[in-house]
Amino acid sequence: MFDELTDKLGNVFAKLRGRGVLTESDIKEGMREVRRVLLEADVNFALTREFLERVEKQAVGVLQLKTVQPAQQLVKIVHDELTAMLGERREGLR
Repeated sequence: MFDELTDKLGNVFAKLRGRGVLTESDIKEGMREVRRVLLEADVNFALTREFLERVEKQAVGVLQLKTVQPAQQLVKIVHDELTAMLGERREGLR
């Protein structure tokens, strides 16, 4: 299940790679695809909406770093939000 989700998210971000600067419309288009992938993976709608709102808020207007491509910045923001949402510590099985 996680492998399929990883592949689908990877495909979304692959579309964004190679662009010089990501515009707000590029980010919104990418987030629509991420929304679709998360909902197909049976992630709760409200949780998906909150997650995407946080990502968009951070991604829109982010300064482009000279050493990092815009798509990589977006991947980092999505990764950080997923980590915060799922929990930063690894919990053992009970």
